[in-house]
Amino acid sequence: MSNPITITDKAASQIKALLAKAPEGSQGLRLTVKPTGCSGNSYAMEYIKPEDDLAGDDVFEQNGAAIYIPKVHSWMLFGMAVDYIVDDLGNARFDFSNPNETGRCGCGESFHVDVDELKRLHDTQQAD
Repeated sequence: MSNPITITDKAASQIKALLAKAPEGSQGLRLTVKPTGCSGNSYAMEYIKPEDDLAGDDVFEQNGAAIYIPKVHSWMLFGMAVDYIVDDLGNARFDFSNPNETGRCGCGESFHVDVDELKRLHDTQQAD
């Protein structure tokens, strides 16, 4: 069975670097899905504040780094790879490769997931 979320070495290094200079009291990094953009959803990485409740999060650890994901979003991110890339112009960003995406907007900032298809797959797996 594959990992639910893959964190590459580059992404893990960047996560550790961000946490080393995070605001005081930060508990880690959370990957969420925000409703926005042409295709409906966008990925967001944010620091976990001391007052944030982590009881509703799944935690995925790999290569010495952890990402927290709200359980409500885990189903649409299952199988995702998180990488950190620097393009030819020196622009750096986290890159999310999500096998559940069924489309992206032209600029690549937002994505779409076919909820009905994922539910059908889940129901099929539960029946087996």
